[in-house]
Amino acid sequence: MVATKHTIVVQVANRPGVLNRVASLFRRRGFNIESIAVGGSEALGISRMTIIVDGTSPMVEQVRKQLDKVIDVIKVSDISGENIISRELALIKVRTTSATRGEIIQIVGTFRAKIVDVSSDSVAVEVTGDEAKVDSLYNLLRPFGVREISRTGVVAMTRGTADDGRGEE
Repeated sequence: MVATKHTIVVQVANRPGVLNRVASLFRRRGFNIESIAVGGSEALGISRMTIIVDGTSPMVEQVRKQLDKVIDVIKVSDISGENIISRELALIKVRTTSATRGEIIQIVGTFRAKIVDVSSDSVAVEVTGDEAKVDSLYNLLRPFGVREISRTGVVAMTRGTADDGRGEE
């Protein structure tokens, strides 16, 4: 079987040590986590983890089942095969000169990104989109000299109105 990228969403109790237990399970199974993003959810006291890993479907399904047994894990879903919305945020600091600043601004505008900081020799760019959009902008800015990049990791959810029965309270 061929390894493919999987998007796993894990709802967990917002308690100390939960992230470590979840990440350790992947480490023990030999999975490299490509991306992990954790934040609050619609429910008080519940955090949502979005984890991107490469693996075969049976391997990822086995890890999913083991995650269900981890203390403080409430729900685990592999949403890879579903119609999903995914986004990532990146901040990219690029070297500029008076000669290159206009070209950089034009490239940033094409990607509907924002310049969030300007100095005499650099600009900081904020871009939000899928991984391909972030990667494309980064690759176009690299020749100017990327001084620094910070990426959030992917957050994702299924499209539409699928409801797990919990809804808003």
